[in-house]
Amino acid sequence: MKRAYKFRAYPTGQQEGRAVRLLADHCDLYNAALQERREAWRMCKVSIRYGDQSAQLQEIRTDDPNGHGGHSFTAQQQTLRRLNAAFAAFFKRVEAARRARARGEQAPNPGYPRFKPYKRFNQVLFVAGDGAKWEPADGGRWAHATFQAVGRIKVNQHRAVNGRVKTLQLKREYRRWYVVVVAEEVAEPLLATGRVAGVGVGVARFLTTSDGEIVANPRFLDKARTRIADLERRKARAKLGSGNRRRLRRQLARQWRQVSNQRRDFHHKTARALVNAYDTIALEDLRVANMTRSAKGTVEAPGRNVAQKSGLNRSILDAGWGQFASILTAKAESAGRRVVLVNPAYTSVDCHACGARCARPRQDTVVCPVCGEHDADVNGARNIATRAGLGSGQALVA
Repeated sequence: MKRAYKFRAYPTGQQEGRAVRLLADHCDLYNAALQERREAWRMCKVSIRYGDQSAQLQEIRTDDPNGHGGHSFTAQQQTLRRLNAAFAAFFKRVEAARRARARGEQAPNPGYPRFKPYKRFNQVLFVAGDGAKWEPADGGRWAHATFQAVGRIKVNQHRAVNGRVKTLQLKREYRRWYVVVVAEEVAEPLLATGRVAGVGVGVARFLTTSDGEIVANPRFLDKARTRIADLERRKARAKLGSGNRRRLRRQLARQWRQVSNQRRDFHHKTARALVNAYDTIALEDLRVANMTRSAKGTVEAPGRNVAQKSGLNRSILDAGWGQFASILTAKAESAGRRVVLVNPAYTSVDCHACGARCARPRQDTVVCPVCGEHDADVNGARNIATRAGLGSGQALVA
C-alpha cells in the first residue's frame, strides 16, 4: 500500500524564487496542452491524448533549453497526466449527465477543464530518483528534499517515513511550502478485536455507532465564522493592490488553514479510534456533492427554504464526511481492517428491529408503529450494520 507524508519545507529566498519559477513553467505547460486539446477538437474534431502530448515534450525542451529544458522530464509528464485526469473526470461527468437526462432527471452541465492561473497552480509531482531525491533526518530535526531546478531544501520531518519512497511533491499553500512524500509500505495488521459496528454520520452529532457510542460534532467553521466574516468585510473595503489588502488576505488564509487543520486532525483521531476498536466498520455511501447542491432553483421554478438549505449545506461541508471516509478507509487498509459502504436510503427512518417505516417527529427521535420510540442516530447506525451483514435486524439489505 502507499502512504503520503506531508512535511513543512523551509526553502531559502533563492530556492523559493526558483520554486515559483518551477510552478509557473509547469502551469504554462498545463495551459498550453489544454489549449492544444481545445483547438484540435474545435477546428478538426480531433481528440488529443496524453501519449501524443508526451511525445512532443522532447521537442519543446529542445526549443526552450533555458526554460522547460531545465526541468525534470518525468515531472513534466506528471503535469500532462494531471491534465489527462481532468479530461477523464470531465468525460465521466458528461456521461453521468447524459444518463440522468435519459431518465428524465435534471443534471448540471459538466464543467469543461479550465486554464490555471499562476496563483492557483500550486504543486508539481516528481518521481523519486528522477529529478527528485529524499534524504531522511538521521537523528536530527532536518531532512532534505532535492528537486531539479530548485535545489536541496530543508524539511521539518516530524515523523518517520516507512517503506520505499516512490514520489515527491513540492506544494505551495499561500506563503508556506510543503513536501509530500509518498512511500510504498507493507501493511501491518492489528490484532483482531472481535467487534464490528455500523457508523452513521450526521450534523447534530458527528457520528454514532451501532453500539450507541456518540462523537460530538466540533463545528470548527461555526466557531471561526465571526472572525472570517469580519476579515472578509474588511478585505472587501480595502483598496485593490494595497498593502492592507495583502495583509488581510494573509490573515484570511491563516484562519481557513487553521479550520482545515483542526478538521483534518479531528478526522484522523476519530478514524484511528474506530480502526483500533473494530474489525469491520460499515459506513453509508453518501453522495455529498448531491446533498449540498443549492436550493435556489431557476427563474421559472425558484427553490424554497433557500436560507435553511444554505445553512444545512455549510454544516455538512464543515463536518467533512467525504474526507473522514477517505481517511478511515486508508487507516483501515493499513491496519488490515475492513470498511463496507452501504446504500444510505431510509436508514434513519426504517426500524432496525422489525424493518417497519417509522415516523420522525423530531430530528433526534423516530417512532416505530410496532417497537416504539428509538434514538434516530442509533437506529440508523444499526440499520447500516444490518445492511452490511454485520447485524441481526430485519431491515432490508441494500
